[in-house]
Amino acid sequence: MPLGLSRRKKAPLVENEEAEPVRAGLTAAGLEGGAGEGGAGPVQGLPPPPAGLRPRLVFHTQLAHGSPTGRIEGFSNVRELYAKIGEAFAIPATEVMFCTLNTHKVDMEKLLGGQIGLEDFIFAHVRGQRKEVEVFKGEDALGLTITDNGAGYAFIKRIREGSIIDQIQVINVGDMIESINGQILIGCRHYEVAKMLKELPKGREFSLKLLGTGRGTLRLRSKGPATVQELPSAFEEKAIEKVDDLLENYMGIRDSELASSMVELGKDKRNPDEFAEALDETLGDFAFPDEFVFDVWGAIGDAKVGRL
Repeated sequence: MPLGLSRRKKAPLVENEEAEPVRAGLTAAGLEGGAGEGGAGPVQGLPPPPAGLRPRLVFHTQLAHGSPTGRIEGFSNVRELYAKIGEAFAIPATEVMFCTLNTHKVDMEKLLGGQIGLEDFIFAHVRGQRKEVEVFKGEDALGLTITDNGAGYAFIKRIREGSIIDQIQVINVGDMIESINGQILIGCRHYEVAKMLKELPKGREFSLKLLGTGRGTLRLRSKGPATVQELPSAFEEKAIEKVDDLLENYMGIRDSELASSMVELGKDKRNPDEFAEALDETLGDFAFPDEFVFDVWGAIGDAKVGRL
């Protein structure tokens, strides 16, 4: 599927409400395929500029479960994008399940569509925990909306409230459907998977194998072994954002990883003295001023009680 550039609202990549007709891929000037949505098409009689004179388009990306920021360029479709992400983070391109724009969360409203804005930040969601579930099909409809990433993976975009699938807590939006009753679905389009689910006999059980998204992040600490941590809670996200702002105000830097480490150190401390001791022990090389440490402690406390 070709990708295009646009400052307009992005259309969904591919989507299916059980059996919706397939839409053509979107294209735009700037990448493969001609004019973008609403564009006037190529100008007749004018050849495209030489490759060396075309603008160099660079996008920033992170792994959604946590990583340094990478820079990628030179892709014109989904498969090439995943390959570039794989190169940036030294992972196989097949590990990438889907991408969201401007949020690390599994938010299907922010799913990468056929167009990418020039200022969009790409978050790549990679394969995580494998799950096997037995489902009893007690109704004709399971309550699933299936989409796919254009590169061979079909996954769950929506789960209808109160449906059969909604009652199975281990099944989540964003889960990739790996197989149904042992039939491997890698390489299938969303409409093929939806058809298989619809044709399953009512009143019988079937087996689903799913792959969740990577929900843990590897943290390397100066003392102690590497650990896997869950994604930040709502409180932690607010606190990290505020501490990052304080780092910029006091020290002239922005570092979300450092802010995250400070929040992790302070969230279970009982008073600012304990917090200061923990900072000295773990991050003593920074020599944070006392006023800054006190403000960080206050930011963490405010986030806990929802005042940020």
